[in-house]
Amino acid sequence: MNKKRTELIVSALRSGTVIDHIPSDKTFQVVNMLNLEETESQVYFGTNLYSDKYISKGIIKVSDTFFDEGEINKIALVAPTATLIEIEDYDIIKKHRVQTPETVEKIVKCFNPKCVTNHQHIPTRFKVIEDHKGNMKLSCHFCEKTMSKEDIRFI
Repeated sequence: MNKKRTELIVSALRSGTVIDHIPSDKTFQVVNMLNLEETESQVYFGTNLYSDKYISKGIIKVSDTFFDEGEINKIALVAPTATLIEIEDYDIIKKHRVQTPETVEKIVKCFNPKCVTNHQHIPTRFKVIEDHKGNMKLSCHFCEKTMSKEDIRFI
């Protein structure tokens, strides 16, 4: 009797980063936001994968790539439940959950068309806040407008 395979085998990373526990509906947003469609590195991703903790999750594996603070902040804004796993020589060297920053600079465009950052060469700056329902929002340092997570556009 033939036993059916129930798992797909994916190559382990020799070196690179795994972004795990991405909300399934945000997986493609993270891929696009990090411009992974333009990378020369190998990229594996899956979405709507089973997860004990979240029921459904996304995962992205990028070989030979380590993300800087700005990219990690972007991930945290879009997928605050994500875990970053850095790998070198097939060993995990660092594993941590992304932390939503208190402020973000130069990575998000203000949604207010009248904001000075949309008319002059002034780097954007936002304070990350939570509303009374626990939803993350960004408050512009310059025009003081507050935008929801759905309004975020990355520079």
